[in-house]
Amino acid sequence: MAYIVSDQCINCKYTDCVEACPVDCFHEGPNMVIINPEECIDCNLCVSECPINAIYSEEDLPENQQHMKEINAKYADIWPLIDQKKDPMPDAEKWETITNKIDNLEE
Repeated sequence: MAYIVSDQCINCKYTDCVEACPVDCFHEGPNMVIINPEECIDCNLCVSECPINAIYSEEDLPENQQHMKEINAKYADIWPLIDQKKDPMPDAEKWETITNKIDNLEE
């Protein structure tokens, strides 16, 4: 079982979770981060670090976020590894409470 970044991260891209990860399994896209499910060791350290609660265990992933399993797996092979905290997106606070943001994903 891996942890999955939900589409709640889109246009926020807080990276507090990245610093907590002991195996560097996060990858950075233009407007979100994802977890490589092949590298995730299920330690749960990233979950509490996400200020907008965008990370779920695979078994607790809400039904309306199931599509994010594929997104996380797909982009783990494409997007570069991120292993240090960076500033969030410039207007992250505006996007924090917006849900179902998949249409805003930048590849």
